[in-house]
Amino acid sequence: MTESSTTKLLNGDVCHRTSNGKNASKNGFVKTHSLFKKPQKSQRPREKNHNAPHNSTLYKKPFMESFEETPLLVAVLTYMGYGILTIFGYLRDFLRHWNVEKCHVASEREEQKDFVPLYQDFENFYTRNLYMRIRDNWNRPICSVPGAKMDLIERVTHNYNWTFDHTGKVVKDVINMGSYNYLGFAENTGACADAAVKATRVYGAGVGSTRCEMGNLDIHEDLEQLVARFLGVESSMVFGMGFATNSMNIPALTGKGCLILSDELNHASLVLGARLSGSTIRVFKHNNMQSLEKLLRDAIVHGQPRTHRPWKKILIVVEGIYSMEGSVVRLPEVIALKKRYKAYLYLDEAHSIGALGPCGKGVVDYFGLDPKDVDIMMGTFTKSFGAAGGYIGGKKVLIDYLRCHSHSALYAASMSPPVAQQIITSMKIIMGEDGTSLGADRLRQLSENTTYFRRKLNDMGFIIYGNDDSPVVPMMLYMPAKIGAFGREMLKRNIGTVVVGFPATPIIESRARFCVSASHTREMLDTALEAISEVGDLLQLKYSRREPPLLSLEWMSEESLLQD
Repeated sequence: MTESSTTKLLNGDVCHRTSNGKNASKNGFVKTHSLFKKPQKSQRPREKNHNAPHNSTLYKKPFMESFEETPLLVAVLTYMGYGILTIFGYLRDFLRHWNVEKCHVASEREEQKDFVPLYQDFENFYTRNLYMRIRDNWNRPICSVPGAKMDLIERVTHNYNWTFDHTGKVVKDVINMGSYNYLGFAENTGACADAAVKATRVYGAGVGSTRCEMGNLDIHEDLEQLVARFLGVESSMVFGMGFATNSMNIPALTGKGCLILSDELNHASLVLGARLSGSTIRVFKHNNMQSLEKLLRDAIVHGQPRTHRPWKKILIVVEGIYSMEGSVVRLPEVIALKKRYKAYLYLDEAHSIGALGPCGKGVVDYFGLDPKDVDIMMGTFTKSFGAAGGYIGGKKVLIDYLRCHSHSALYAASMSPPVAQQIITSMKIIMGEDGTSLGADRLRQLSENTTYFRRKLNDMGFIIYGNDDSPVVPMMLYMPAKIGAFGREMLKRNIGTVVVGFPATPIIESRARFCVSASHTREMLDTALEAISEVGDLLQLKYSRREPPLLSLEWMSEESLLQD
């Protein structure tokens, strides 16, 4: 779920044409969220918009976010590319209908043609005619620890990505630029791995029960006390699955007669949880405080539809770092609005916990705010902690309520003991309670790597999105043919990346997403940057330095276009 270019232009930020010979994107627009002027060192020449949010006094440090608009010609050529692919798709469907070409995809049986279709027609069309062309870029099997480097099992396809065969060979030492291993705790050696092995010997690998029955171990209670202390809240509760932490707990917090105000880029787990709750949902523009405040005012003035009774509860739902845009929530302003209009705040720190802030405590720590100002603090252990599961922190009365009413607490199996121990050990390292400076060193290294990697990509002329301090770095590809080409070319150079396209992004905003880690050395980053530069020149991705290229289909051969 991401915003479109049109939406971004309405996002409460001023977009203006550049003057005095300064360069912008090819349609003449540049948009940057900025708070406090910050020296521009080693960045490509482009005019920035230094408009501040409503109340700049709420911020204690510069807040820089960049979202350069899609060049107009690139947008047109991208639509043309999808159009050409769609035409070929219909041609191939015609050939399949007359059995000229074999159809590999699931389809309705002839005797069920009068039933309500099990498969949506457009989704099926997109899968078999567009997604299948570049399917080899996803679900690659890894046969090592997904740390700074990883080993991939080599695979080939003989039917144009419908099925894959393993060759038996292993691609060694691929630099991992795609995993959410922000602090480098995804490792099979060291203190965390040793502690997890010890916990396995003591408790075993699984529990076989829920927390409220026979699955509540002392290690779970130790973990919850540690999480509460780490976050600076009264109490916390942990869950075995991050996605379920959102989707199963939001319905326990709100219901009919309640209003949820959700950022338009919120994760699918938040969206699902809001829908399952039965609450009324209204969506505000991404990180746009004017849009959020308007919804809050309308909610208070008009109340519930038809009856106009006051809402039982108004819950604002935001994320710390948005994983597809690399942007950071404007939390000081959100908290100010929450207090002004007497609403509640649900903060999802899945990507920000451990990755932001001088102490690694997430976006609250990053802005120097009081954790008590956030009513529900949610996060996951799958990123910075190299483990699995999620948590919710807040007041003790809130956590006691969730222990009795959360579906994830009542019906899901308890967290695996070695996973719990992995979290405990890594969290103590971050807090410095292990007696070393390893945690502080990793936090500093992540910040330095993020700054270096983003600056270098900017210098090369690529269009990148997000906050200057975000370790999630989206780099724009735009055209559909370049999604698959970029992933394949990077793998040829032993760099593992994540490429993303429609429908996960707007149709004209396909991108590669890099995740910077503290475990990356400067040499690894330079190797990755060199490969990105080579592939960028090959695919003509440096849109800010030259005119957009003519539409090219060389990465989808004529044979690939006509056959499966």
